[in-house]
Amino acid sequence: MFNLDTFKTFSRAVALSAVAVSAIAFAGAAKAAPVQIFPFFQPLPPMTAPQPLQPYQPSYQPYQAPTYQTEPSEDQDAVELPARFRRQTVSYATREAPGTIIIDTPNTYLYYVLGNGQALRYGIGVGRDGFTWSGIQSVSRKAEWPAWTPPPEMIARQPYLPRHMAGGPGNPLGARAMYLGGTIYRIHGTNAPETIGKRVSSGCIRMTNEDVTDLYSRVNVGTKVIVLPMTERRADLGAASR
Repeated sequence: MFNLDTFKTFSRAVALSAVAVSAIAFAGAAKAAPVQIFPFFQPLPPMTAPQPLQPYQPSYQPYQAPTYQTEPSEDQDAVELPARFRRQTVSYATREAPGTIIIDTPNTYLYYVLGNGQALRYGIGVGRDGFTWSGIQSVSRKAEWPAWTPPPEMIARQPYLPRHMAGGPGNPLGARAMYLGGTIYRIHGTNAPETIGKRVSSGCIRMTNEDVTDLYSRVNVGTKVIVLPMTERRADLGAASR
């Protein structure tokens, strides 16, 4: 026969056993994994040593200064010179030895004496009023595509000039230069061939790049150079022979 009191006593014992088992299990879990009070804060990752910087490697090629050709290009002297200023062999009476250079300042010619009464005649540009000179010098140095360093007296007159300019097609000394003694004067090419036959320089003798290259190939260091004065106006002594 079912006894109600016995059943109640048994149910209480089972319930108490279950509670005890749950408490023991909870305590074990708590020891195994502590409860986080603020679970939304994540721990920071461990710090690592910084990596050394790699040297910068440019993705472009470094600039290289252009090199200039040793001969002037065909379009550098594209200006059409009057016939009398074009290079030509002429009859020229002189007692000077072959190889001598004679600069006819008033007529803006340069003669290269060939001998036997002949000379090569070139058209030139000379010094403007107040800057012509005369005398006898010799070629002391030769240079291809010379650099230009204006002398102090020129900079004093024209402060805007560069203090130094590398050689090249834009340089006012042009393709070649022949330096005269220890003076500041030169026979040189030009980047302004339209000034041939004019009096515009500060005393230097300028030629087209084509002509100065030709003369340069004929002249040696030590060549005698005679510069006639502006006051010695001579007739055109050079009659074309061919």
